[in-house]
Amino acid sequence: NCILKDTNSLGNNKAPACESRGFVHKKGDVHFDTPPFLLYLCSHKTIGIMFQEAIARYLQSSGYSQIQLKSVLFDMDGVLFNSMPYHADAWHKVMERHDLHLSREEAYLHEGRTGAATINIVYQRQYGKDATPEMIKSIYAEKSAEFNSNPEPERMPGAWEVLQKIKADGLVPMVVTGSGQHSLLDRLSHNFPGMFHRELMVTAFDVKYGKPHPEPYLMALQKGGVKPNEAIVVENAPMGVQAGVAAGIFTIAVNTGPINGQVLLDAGANVLFPSMQAFCDNWEKLHEAFGQINRTL
Repeated sequence: NCILKDTNSLGNNKAPACESRGFVHKKGDVHFDTPPFLLYLCSHKTIGIMFQEAIARYLQSSGYSQIQLKSVLFDMDGVLFNSMPYHADAWHKVMERHDLHLSREEAYLHEGRTGAATINIVYQRQYGKDATPEMIKSIYAEKSAEFNSNPEPERMPGAWEVLQKIKADGLVPMVVTGSGQHSLLDRLSHNFPGMFHRELMVTAFDVKYGKPHPEPYLMALQKGGVKPNEAIVVENAPMGVQAGVAAGIFTIAVNTGPINGQVLLDAGANVLFPSMQAFCDNWEKLHEAFGQINRTL
């Protein structure tokens, strides 16, 4: 197991001499770590080959013969917007006001669930019973107000650029989020003009079961008119990764928060990047790998 240290030298896509660090690949997945941008690779393999191997493992486990990519399904918070620090802080503060205990760190692990599910899980943990619908509605309204008291979250670095590449490749980007924050949903068209169509979005308002249940991604496939092997998922949270995997879709994790990347691999991610920028920088190689493995099958 090896580390490729300098990504600025990747112009020819070749891995230079590697340095052993005793890292063990989890279930053979491709793991990109940071900072600096460290690529965990086996000796003498190109990045493209590593991508192809990850795709081949997906095909073997899913039973599909190939991936005919038509759509890229994006989570929103922590993927398109750098909004998770605001969400985590808002959840922690509002829960404490109601004598409910949810740390900022734990809030990242619940990311992707609907707000109602997050509130009920914490309430059940402390009191052994469900929160009332009125309580859930009140707490979530407070959480939304607390979130909206922050400055507008910025686009995640690399998000706009990779969306432009994806559109140029003739693929359809879609948003699949557990969020019900109207402020962020409204900002999608402003921050990512021409990228997303509202009728193809899946939000907390559309589903009965939030992530990690596969319903959000299954609904996205239905809305987009695509099959599981005609899309890929881009997620930053373990709940979202689990949802994408459960829906049978090749799932890419981007570790934009404070959680250990191994958590995302354990959730089933096929490929792990340290940031949206890293995903953007390697999009061409990944897209080429989908086409290359289809040609070799």
